[in-house]
This record gives sequence, structure tokens and C-alpha cells, in this order.
Amino acid sequence: MLDKLIPSKVRRKILSLFYHQIDGVYYLREIVRKTDEEVNAVKRELDILFNAKVLLRERRTNKVFYSLNKNYTLFDELLRIHTKDTKLAKLIIENQSMLGKVKFVAISMKFSKKISIKEDEIYILFVGVIVIPEVEAIMTAARREFGWDINFTVMTEDELSFRKKNNDPFIWKFLKYPKIMLVGQESELIK
Repeated sequence: MLDKLIPSKVRRKILSLFYHQIDGVYYLREIVRKTDEEVNAVKRELDILFNAKVLLRERRTNKVFYSLNKNYTLFDELLRIHTKDTKLAKLIIENQSMLGKVKFVAISMKFSKKISIKEDEIYILFVGVIVIPEVEAIMTAARREFGWDINFTVMTEDELSFRKKNNDPFIWKFLKYPKIMLVGQESELIK
């Protein structure tokens, strides 16, 4: 998906590594191992990303460590793009026809930023005539990769409209927080 936007395969791998583990801190050899690329190519791309202010660089003893610059102007936009490139997003998009008549699928930025949520909150909202066992199968596969529960809810368009009209705090808490749309347009979801 990103190969058309970012022609450098090594840069894509590095960005993917950092944006899928946004709190990750890695040194050069570790990045080389995780991306399975040549050290000189990785070093060149790390320099480019550091100079572009996408990554931060910090020297500790005899190693240089890299981490994401969360103050980078396009941090949230790149995080949204890389969220759509996770296994969970790919499973949802690839299996959309098996999920039923899907109108919207929205993922909270709390999921991407790995922010803990309360029991009465969700990471993902599915709207439409949804086949719940198919959604649960996708969530089970995603749990194995992420290692933690991914709270979600499923509702029809009528239920969503009813809840919005009645100012249901559950749905408005989700809708007001930044989200990533996998299916549908955010403006349509919120109106």
C-alpha cells in the first residue's frame, strides 16, 4: 500500500517498525535485525528520517538510539496511515464482504497510540448489518498479534442514529475522539 508513496523499501520498513511500536526505542543493529536490511542502507534512511525530524536520536554510552518524534508535524497523519497497514486493519478490509453490509468501521486513535481505555470505552466501532461471528474471528486473530483485548462494538445505522440523537455518552465519547476510518467517511459517521 505504501510502496507507491514511499519508494524506499528500507524507509518503509523503518517507518513501519516505529509506527507499529510508537514507544519503541531502537539502536542501529537492532533496527537492522528487525528490518532484515543492510546496515548501510538502514543508516542512510535513519539519517534521512532524523534530518526530516521524523525520528529523534540520542547517544547513550557507545550506542545511538532512535525513537519517534511525537512532536513531528505529520506524526498523527503518519500514525493514521500506518494504522491502516496493521494486521487488524488489513483483516477488516480484506474480509469486509464477509462482515455483512458494512457502512462504517472506525478505529480510535487511542488504539494506535496504545492508550488504555476504560471498561465503558471501545477501540473500534462497526456500523451496518454486521455478521458478529466474523468480526469476533478477526478480533481473535488480532489479539494474538497485539497481545491485548481490542474492545469493539457493533451496531446498526438506526441504533447509531438513535444513540446520537439521544446524546448517548458511550457513542459520543468515541465519536469526539480522533479516529481512523477503515470504511466510510468520518463526516458521514458524525453527522
